[in-house]
Amino acid sequence: MKMATDKLLQEFPPVSTQAWEEAIARDLKGADYGKKLIWQTDEGLAVKPYYRAEDIAALDHLAGVPDDSSCLPGARRNGDWRIREEIDAADPEQANHAARHALAAGAEEIAFSNVSIEHEAGLGLLLANLREIPVHFDDATEPLLRLLMERFAKQPAVAPVSTGFDPLSDLDFAAETISTSTFMFTPFTLHGEEFEESGATAVEEVGLTLAAGVEFLAGMQDRNVDIDRAVSSIAFSFAIGANFFFQIAKFRAFRILWAQAVESFGAGRNSANASIHARTSLWNKTVYDPHVNILRATTEAMSAALGGVDSIAVAPFDECYKKPDEASRRLARNTQILLKQEALLSRVADPGAGSYSIEVMTDFIAREGWKAMQAIETAGGYRKARKDGVIERMLKQSLAAKEKAVVSRRRTFTGTNNYANLEEKALDRIDSSRVTSGLRATQSYEQLRLRTERYAAKTGKCPRVLLAEFGDVKLRSARSGFAANFFACAGFDVVAKQFVNAGEVCANDAEMIVLCSGDGEYLAMATELIPKLRASGRETHVLIAGNPDSAEQLRSVGVADFVHIRSNPIELLAAWQQRLGIRE
Repeated sequence: MKMATDKLLQEFPPVSTQAWEEAIARDLKGADYGKKLIWQTDEGLAVKPYYRAEDIAALDHLAGVPDDSSCLPGARRNGDWRIREEIDAADPEQANHAARHALAAGAEEIAFSNVSIEHEAGLGLLLANLREIPVHFDDATEPLLRLLMERFAKQPAVAPVSTGFDPLSDLDFAAETISTSTFMFTPFTLHGEEFEESGATAVEEVGLTLAAGVEFLAGMQDRNVDIDRAVSSIAFSFAIGANFFFQIAKFRAFRILWAQAVESFGAGRNSANASIHARTSLWNKTVYDPHVNILRATTEAMSAALGGVDSIAVAPFDECYKKPDEASRRLARNTQILLKQEALLSRVADPGAGSYSIEVMTDFIAREGWKAMQAIETAGGYRKARKDGVIERMLKQSLAAKEKAVVSRRRTFTGTNNYANLEEKALDRIDSSRVTSGLRATQSYEQLRLRTERYAAKTGKCPRVLLAEFGDVKLRSARSGFAANFFACAGFDVVAKQFVNAGEVCANDAEMIVLCSGDGEYLAMATELIPKLRASGRETHVLIAGNPDSAEQLRSVGVADFVHIRSNPIELLAAWQQRLGIRE
């Protein structure tokens, strides 16, 4: 077998990096290498089109960590994770019934997110027949924590129990809890998901969550709490963003950094492995074309699984606009079951290990994340930085950059800011309180479209945009397609037709006419068309698809506006809704 392998490898002689670069240069034929092939990420890493062994030869996280260290992403024997089901029922008995139903359907861990527990009897009802199931109390309060500790003092937990209580909200209570908590009980969670949902980059998310963890450990050390017990009392939760490879690297990087931080406090190596829960992001989910949310959640769950998290919750695809039903919950649950049981993603621990690009991304996020943590420490620590607005300003800047990419459509959300389905209506299936709850990337586009829908429901008429194609065959099609996509995102009724002269255009009824042709043909058409429209007594607005040099002349003959790639879609569409009488 070895001889056959050696012979096979001889057929593929080594190729130097210089040879690859020369071949790429020939194929580019003078085009800019950086613009064509380098991916400039939000995190600040310029991702190359390919990586080689030489790129990872001196990476810190590979060179400085022992092979058997628990801080390595692949320390586990496999890549298994727990399928977490979130139960939002408030009544303990109903929540218990929903939990047992989810477990029978394939869930492996239960998270109670809204349950109301006031006494031990209620806790007993909630946990009935769940003794051997990992359970998480997401909205835990101090009284509930005390109630849980009393229960487990009498009847030790068989399976892991955890809560979402933030220990930084009361470090004295956290120290008291650790000193009295029992084995298999993780009373605290530090919530990194709030950073991703607020616009943070992967580097900022890792750095800020790490800073919170360091603040917690320092607080426990100041209160003379055993550091190993303090470490075992904490878990982390993250939102899973859409940047697939960076999300894999994010989880790997955080695991490395947390181990580094823990060991710096003197904890044993066996305590250094972070407990990480991940949930699919709300920020990139959409009200329109909502089934695309299923695809988004699938790739997010994949990246979390490949990144080595301990548990994953996939949110139902319709969560952002209504209360999920059993069908959407089942789809969410089955997403993970398919990834685990059919795609077999749980079989291999840390499958990204050795991938040159993922290792480079992991190292970058780890190095920059550590710097971000140090910056927070320099600002006085996590809680002070938060109180002083340092973290808020950081997130606000990152969020603004992400929102700009969405508004300008440099970042596509299929069905919402690009490729909208003209036939789709959402007004009759949404809960408006959910649509506006939490930050989501596409809310500004959704507000435009819902406003149009409400206007159409009230008046019985949807504003029509006629795309008048004429002249230059190539440009008229391209500009008509651009304009159709542009106005469809606001829910307008868009119709495209080809015309020969202004008379044919004038014979069509529409609130807006968008001329689609070459720049040199617009002035003649507009000069003839607009007087005809006025003579017929119609107040139809005429726009131009493009940004021609003759814009001032076109305005002088009555052209109302221009639609082109540099237009701000939200501002322009909102302005035209106002002019057409489409208001809240």
